[in-house]
Amino acid sequence: MENRAKEILQQVFGFDEFRPVQKEVIDAVISKRDSLALLPTGGGKSLCFQIPALVKEGICLVVSPLIALMKDQVDGLKSKGVKAAAIYSGMSYREIDNTLDNCIYGDYKFLYVSPERLKVDLFIDRFKQMSVNLIAVDEAHCISQWGYDFRPQYLEIASIRQYHPKVPVLALTASATPKVCEDILEKLLMKSPMEFRQSFARENLSFSVRLVENKFEKGVEVLNRVPGSAIWYVRNRQGTQQIARSLSQLGISASAYHAGMSMPDRNAAQMAWKSNQIRVMVSTNAFGMGIDKADVRVVLHSDLPENLENYYQEAGRAGRDGQKAFAVLMSNEQDFELLMERAALVYPPIDFIKRVYQCLANYYKLAVGSNMFSSFDFEYSEFAKNYDLGVLETFYALKVLGEEGLISLNESFFAPSRVHFLVDPARLYEVQIAHAKLDPVVKVLMRTYGGNLFSEYMSIQERKLAKTIEISENELIKRLQKLNELEVMDYDQRKDKPQLTFLTPRYDAGKLPLNFNRIESRRELTMDHAKSMVAYAHQSQICRTQFIQEYFGEATDKQCGICDWCLEQKKANSQDKEEKKLEELILETIQKNEGLSEGELFEKMEKPANQKTLSILRKMEERGEITLLSTGNYILSDNE
Repeated sequence: MENRAKEILQQVFGFDEFRPVQKEVIDAVISKRDSLALLPTGGGKSLCFQIPALVKEGICLVVSPLIALMKDQVDGLKSKGVKAAAIYSGMSYREIDNTLDNCIYGDYKFLYVSPERLKVDLFIDRFKQMSVNLIAVDEAHCISQWGYDFRPQYLEIASIRQYHPKVPVLALTASATPKVCEDILEKLLMKSPMEFRQSFARENLSFSVRLVENKFEKGVEVLNRVPGSAIWYVRNRQGTQQIARSLSQLGISASAYHAGMSMPDRNAAQMAWKSNQIRVMVSTNAFGMGIDKADVRVVLHSDLPENLENYYQEAGRAGRDGQKAFAVLMSNEQDFELLMERAALVYPPIDFIKRVYQCLANYYKLAVGSNMFSSFDFEYSEFAKNYDLGVLETFYALKVLGEEGLISLNESFFAPSRVHFLVDPARLYEVQIAHAKLDPVVKVLMRTYGGNLFSEYMSIQERKLAKTIEISENELIKRLQKLNELEVMDYDQRKDKPQLTFLTPRYDAGKLPLNFNRIESRRELTMDHAKSMVAYAHQSQICRTQFIQEYFGEATDKQCGICDWCLEQKKANSQDKEEKKLEELILETIQKNEGLSEGELFEKMEKPANQKTLSILRKMEERGEITLLSTGNYILSDNE
């Protein structure tokens, strides 16, 4: 099997060799060992489950909370000829039903699911029938209440193990403290687990902090000094537009990226940046997850992230090709105060959380006990404004409702339109005969996507299909909707707005089952995370990489040698050596030539009498090593 794993690495994924730790993780999984792999950003986590799953018979279940990443990986696997599917919020019941059938009978190798799907009867019934070879848990820190991104739906993962008790579990994360790792092993019911850790040190990545008032000026200075592709992270959407515009005016090609942009605009910006037509992507943290661009030379932050885990992951998108890269955090005292203030808001009062839940029920006109797993288009600002709630407070209240397993909110959600024929070809032909306008639509779908339309959902682009049959996009959509009405085809129209899903039947807001103790402990943890982020930015006592390593529980006495602190230390050591040499030369010159004036002394030494050399002379006087006589001449102090 070892040879087979290497063949798949080379033939399917196009890599010659495994990265550090990858091979050990893959061997453990193939040997059916429960495993935890802690591999920092860019460490190649996905291959750790993809290769073992392809080596063995059966299908791999991948649990991930990141819809964009799931879709990217499914598309990537399909492009390599590997059958893969995904189930997530926003899909129709019919499409989920069809996808699960394909995973039982259709020789699929990967099924990606969002965690809230794991407790649904439909999923459990089909999961029992699947020939499962591995359960992979991505972003595994989400299972721990001690982590920065706890998601209660992840607790369902342990319960599905009972249906395939001999199947190993592989938990993967890029950033987890020792306490979180311990919690992962416990919550996933791992038996005699293997643990694999790659060092958090990145030998090619220079971390630095610049305490400045004018962050834009400093950012431009860094970009002018460091050539190549860059990401500039800011906290709010407005900031992305302002900075991108200002950079462009200075002749630095830049584009904004945030979840409020339309999907075509986001895709265009991303493609321009990936192909190096745009140098700087100015973005909120909506950008970067799953972006496979190895040659990013610098990642700038002009706002403090909420915690070190987020900062390390975002900064780690620089230098994934192993070449020298820079992560620069620009900050000031006002930022430190603001971060602590925001951390205090992250867990709002319980009454406010209940109020937001009630407003959601009113907004969508939901009756008590209804709408479990219903998904709706959702826009923060419109909702908050409608109920006079405050955008920031509402955002945090929704996050708490998510943590409590009541709702799921996918802010940067996008799903293209999908179609699937529900009848056999004979019945479809009858519809083509009876409805002349629908005939060219069916024909172009069949020419473009073939017989797969009868067995699975296929993503379509209405604009391209409309152009092919020379009708308007709106007219094509009407005809697709007609096919849907006739129940010969399921047409799931595209969604490019955020999606909010109710994960339980709607509660009476007054009886909302909130875990008060958990919310309070999370509030304290959030404050601790913010303090650690401030400590990282504010400290001047230790190597930046060492600080990060120690935060994640990695003991080390090795300094990176390339962060701002290490470079300052080198500079200081160099200056100390230079001063020491100059002091020795002064003593030697005075010893040979007793009674020299200041001018004569520097002339004999062949050194300029500047601020630096005069300062050293004064220090030596203060320490009593040399004495200035009333005549204005210098002698060694022990010669007085």
